[in-house]
Amino acid sequence: MSAESGGESFTEYIQHHLTFWNAPVTQAGGVASLHVDTLIMSLVLGFIFLTWFWWFARRATSGVPGKGQAFIELALEFVDGQVKDAWHGSRKFLGPLALTIFFWILFMNLMDVLPVDLIPAAAKATGATHFRPVPTADVNMTFAMSLTVLILTLFYGMKAKGIVGYFKGAVSHPFTAKNVFVKVLLAPFNILMFVIEMVTQPVSLALRLFGNIFAGDLLFMLIAGLMAHFLSLWYPIGILGYLAWSFVELLIIVIQAFIFMYLAVTYIAMAQQHH
Repeated sequence: MSAESGGESFTEYIQHHLTFWNAPVTQAGGVASLHVDTLIMSLVLGFIFLTWFWWFARRATSGVPGKGQAFIELALEFVDGQVKDAWHGSRKFLGPLALTIFFWILFMNLMDVLPVDLIPAAAKATGATHFRPVPTADVNMTFAMSLTVLILTLFYGMKAKGIVGYFKGAVSHPFTAKNVFVKVLLAPFNILMFVIEMVTQPVSLALRLFGNIFAGDLLFMLIAGLMAHFLSLWYPIGILGYLAWSFVELLIIVIQAFIFMYLAVTYIAMAQQHH
């Protein structure tokens, strides 16, 4: 919540906090960059999530559960209920996948409500000049997750229907006809609709999550910047604004994790349906 001006102007402060920790990666024909901060935070938060659930799974009891076990059980029942509504087949894969998506994204989103300068200041002590601690505010991260969902959608669709059956459905739906000649005429339109669907699904998943979290992250930066550079006037108002927006952002954080999880499960489930 605090911000250190360090001689920076207000604009420089915001630009500094919007800059990723880039590590150049040489590729054939050019140089790309790797967002090290996004990679580190996503891996650390994923490890925390797995360790947390493993800890309570190892110590689960059939008797009266403690608060931690009770929360885990409620979370499992909630996610499993959502998967059951979307898919009536076996949930051995979709259940754990949905649980992982929801809590991993939730943990990454929660970094948004931490004080703006907390983690970057700690990273600066290790020599990192820039560090963005919210992985889901990086469009590369959200697109990576959405493309993974697309790959799983294609894989399980082909697994359920066969490769020929899956692409036969792409050619013959949503416009159907009994006459063979009409089917051939409608095939290009069906293929176009299939391509549009395959493109819009990952794009909408990625941009919805990124847009909501990035907007909240930017607003926290603006509040922190105002508090740092106009301290006497903005500090009391900034505290109230930060707390007020934190409650709103917490709601957005949970909703966005749920939406991504539910749509991912729905896309994979729909791809396996034969009708």
